[in-house]
Amino acid sequence: MIVRTTEEITGTERDVAAGNWRSKRIILADDGVGFSFHETTINANSVSEFHYRYHVEAVWVTEGTGTLTDLETGQEYPLKPGTMYLLNGHERHRVACDTTMRMLCVFNPPVTGQEVHDESGAYPPPAVAKS
Repeated sequence: MIVRTTEEITGTERDVAAGNWRSKRIILADDGVGFSFHETTINANSVSEFHYRYHVEAVWVTEGTGTLTDLETGQEYPLKPGTMYLLNGHERHRVACDTTMRMLCVFNPPVTGQEVHDESGAYPPPAVAKS
């Protein structure tokens, strides 16, 4: 059993910030459960582009408002607490935050913890999984 709090993660190597976002990585690849689980906060009045070429991500919005844009189709979706989106097709996407947004995110395969987005908005390919 694993029990962690965001309070104990804050300020550790599991607390990663870059640009206008901060990700507290609660469950990581080395926990050996096949996914990672993060609490991500993105600043108000910001726009971020992402493209998870090697990961599937599910996102549950718990605080804040904004707009999700599928950059492949141009389709826009309002984001607010209670909204979930799943990037099951590795879609390039943009998140525009009207207010500070807090989201709970699940990645498969799991991330190691220190990934940051490259110039294309992607995390690097995952390392070979632990047995």
